[in-house]
Amino acid sequence: MKRSSFHQAAILTVTAVLFSTPVLRAQATRSGVQQFDPLAFPGSVVDDVVVPVPSEVFSVLDKLGEPNWRQELRKLDLPKTADRTKLALMFGMVVAEGFVAVQAEDKDEVKDIGREVINLSTALGLIKSVRPHAQAILDAADKEDWRSIRKEFDQTQKTVRDTMEQMKDLDLSQCVSMGGWLRGTASVTSVVSKNFSADRAELLNQPMLVEHFIGTIGKMGSSMKEHAIVSDISKGLTGILAKMEGAVDGFTKDSVRDIGKTCDSLLSSIKAGK
Repeated sequence: MKRSSFHQAAILTVTAVLFSTPVLRAQATRSGVQQFDPLAFPGSVVDDVVVPVPSEVFSVLDKLGEPNWRQELRKLDLPKTADRTKLALMFGMVVAEGFVAVQAEDKDEVKDIGREVINLSTALGLIKSVRPHAQAILDAADKEDWRSIRKEFDQTQKTVRDTMEQMKDLDLSQCVSMGGWLRGTASVTSVVSKNFSADRAELLNQPMLVEHFIGTIGKMGSSMKEHAIVSDISKGLTGILAKMEGAVDGFTKDSVRDIGKTCDSLLSSIKAGK
């Protein structure tokens, strides 16, 4: 796969807001594993940057070799907090965990995450908008209707971001996206590291997206920008960007692990009870 092809796709698309129609192409290789085609990667246009749809990132990974998603599930163990910045970051993180649970087809974990969505949306004052999605997730989990659950997780995050933006909480909306991206990227790095290949590693080649997040933080209000966790995320993203820009000839297994460690460290900070 040529790095230039991915960059052509990166100029075209963006979103963790999740309102695109998924399009996925793959080509069979001699080994029988399919090859990722970045030009068909789903997303929506926002600021000319790629923010891949979480469910489709995981679907691409499935095409590349069927990961053991149950091994990627993590207990949430979220702290009680009134800090809206942390709540927004945790919300994005929880929705991304929901996609992992769906990939693992773990009904009990999906239901636990659905209940956590209710708790967080209540704390954020958004329960009225989110409750229908959360209830649909719980109902679909009983039926093991994974397609419907994916759709509801997609719509849950979109609803929260749209509602926050209507309430003029744009900075919090961006935190939802960043929390989701960090958890999704941590999952991708873990899967790629366990069965490394150049095609899998290319899913991490998102420098324009990371630049977008760094720029977004730079435009936030001073109180949000100076929040300890947001400041840590900015520094961590700067390190991740350096790894991506330094991978001119492709990612090594060590560089993938380093990106994963940074994401894990930031996720731990988000979940810390401070």
